[in-house]
Formats: sequence, C-alpha cells, structure tokens
Amino acid sequence: MRLLHTMLRVGDLQRSIDFYTRVLGMKLLRTTERPEQKYSLAFVGYGTNPDHAEIELTYNHGVSNYELGTAYGHIALGVEDVYAACDKIRAAGGAVTREPGPVKGGNTVIAFVTDPDGYKIELIQRESAT
Repeated sequence: MRLLHTMLRVGDLQRSIDFYTRVLGMKLLRTTERPEQKYSLAFVGYGTNPDHAEIELTYNHGVSNYELGTAYGHIALGVEDVYAACDKIRAAGGAVTREPGPVKGGNTVIAFVTDPDGYKIELIQRESAT
C-alpha cells in the first residue's frame, strides 16, 4: 500500500490553486469539473502518482468556507532550507504562522504556513528534500 492523495475541501478553487502552485511551488496536475454533481477538483503536487502523493482540492459549488474541526493537524512538506522557503513563501504573499526554528525539545528545524482556507502546512528541513 502507499499514500495516493489527501483531499482538502476549499472555499475558492482558483485561490487555492494559486496558493499551492505560486506560493508553495507545486504543479497543477489535472482538474475535473462535475457541474451536475456540483463539485470541481484540482490535483496539485510536486510530481504525479505513483511516484509522488498529491493533494486533491475539492470545491463544492456554493460552499465558501468550512469548519476545520479539531481532528485535523497539518500537511508536512520536506524542504532543504526552511528559512529560505519561508522567505520565498512570504515574498509570494503566503502567511508564515510559526517562524523557522528548532522544534521544541529537539534539533529538527521546522516552520508552519497557512493556506487561504486555514489549513496548516509544516515545513521540515531535510538535507535532500527534492
């Protein structure tokens, strides 16, 4: 078994596509329109299945926001330099919500950013993240 994708419900599909592609550097992999079923999908990622997991952005027509709930935590992305990634994200208009630095009680360097719908994304420094 392997992880294929994670689905996030979004309030504005184009706004979310812009964030994940322009701010986080993912690629728009494919889209699906289902007007009769009243939803639209966009898949984004750094590569395609089966080599890479993807994020499925789901827009349910007419729904502009969701309660995120208390069970959801975050998506984690490996990056080579968390400090540089945060600078790039800020320059592209993204929101850094936890500044880069070591995780409490450890040495791993992390930061958090938030997407336009409020989903948290953890950046974890890895030497060979790409």
